[in-house]
Amino acid sequence: MDLRAFRSKRVVTPEGMRSAAILVEGEKIRDIVSDDEIPVDIPVNEFGELAILPGLVDSHVHVNEPGRTEWEGFFTATRAAAAGGYTLIVDMPLNSLPATTTVAALEKKRECARAASRVDWALWGGVESDDQAHIEDLAKAGVPGFKAFLIDPGIDGFTMVTEEKLRAALPHLAKSRLPLLVHAELSGPIDAAARELTNADWRKYETYLRSRPDEAEIAAIELMLELCREFEFRLHIVHLATSKAIDLLRAAKAEALPVTIETCPHYLFFAGEEIPNGATLHKCAPPIRKRENREKLWEALREGVIDFVATDHSPCPPEMKKLAQGDFRTAWGGIASLSAALPVMWTEASKRGFGLTDIERWMAAGPAKLAGFAKQKGKIAVGFDADFVVFEPEAKFILSEEHLHYRHKISPYLGKRLRGAVRETYVRGQCVFSNGEFPGEPRGKEYRL
Repeated sequence: MDLRAFRSKRVVTPEGMRSAAILVEGEKIRDIVSDDEIPVDIPVNEFGELAILPGLVDSHVHVNEPGRTEWEGFFTATRAAAAGGYTLIVDMPLNSLPATTTVAALEKKRECARAASRVDWALWGGVESDDQAHIEDLAKAGVPGFKAFLIDPGIDGFTMVTEEKLRAALPHLAKSRLPLLVHAELSGPIDAAARELTNADWRKYETYLRSRPDEAEIAAIELMLELCREFEFRLHIVHLATSKAIDLLRAAKAEALPVTIETCPHYLFFAGEEIPNGATLHKCAPPIRKRENREKLWEALREGVIDFVATDHSPCPPEMKKLAQGDFRTAWGGIASLSAALPVMWTEASKRGFGLTDIERWMAAGPAKLAGFAKQKGKIAVGFDADFVVFEPEAKFILSEEHLHYRHKISPYLGKRLRGAVRETYVRGQCVFSNGEFPGEPRGKEYRL
């Protein structure tokens, strides 16, 4: 009998945190028991005061392979994920070449992922201007949902959708019953802002912030909620940055529209007033807004208007960040954080009185539910995959390059003092990360619907 136990005084379950032993048989959780219920003569992994959380799930990752593997790739991205406590990542359809907008492209990406992934993975499909016919084919091929941009994504190989094109796609999407993940910014307010910034200094963070106003997000969300009412599809708003849309989203949920919302660690950690001029490592879209906005995002998480937190891990080669020039207009917009997201979140959440059960909801159960894997991933519960992260909540450290296991060791979090450290990560009962090491061979598998 392949039965073993993982014991801790702090096991985070959907019912709360308690002293317990997790019994694992094969790749699954067989039971959660008290110390005196552990069967005799089975191996016991003792973790004492270290907390055991469910393996984290990140539903918003840009792996960039195939086509831009020099930016990241499944080997490095999933090492970073394992080091960060993630046991399942869901890759976005863009940044890879070809983008995941056809079944042929999906199969090509699957081939890359099978060979190199240290953690489990799934692949979103994409909705572009002229690919509506592929939506149902991709759904049949097992993607858990689709991603669309309402604004130019700023990268070759993936196109935005206009309202007209979106209306053509939505009947196919509604038929699939899969979620549509939307980058919610419209170009109108951004174009208007650009006209006011003709002679602005683009080394100033304030200039970049003014160039992506809250109104761009609000207008896009209003449009998507209107379409959600009309076509009755599952809508997910990715990387919410503006707190000015919270009342709108709260009302949509009260109306029982099928809408969910994520935000990202960088919107909950940084504040626009504190970002130095020229600090292009902080550039992302939508932008990191100001301190008052950040605190309102935290309150929306507390209330449940925002459902969960995903990284939007979006790496690139250092030269694309224009670090020497400090030019926010030309720098690549994206923040890589797979290795650091859990301590980043715990640092800020613990200051505000949140607990590890909140982290479980925001960074494991919530993203797993969006992706359709809520009965396999994201919880420590009987019958679920034996995915765990062993976490030391009281540890304090300064983030350095040695903590970043993705391809390019750049991050706006470098030098920040963080709280909480990932000690070990287990995927389906097997250790894939332990105190800076990566035991065993890549064994991640695809999860599909």
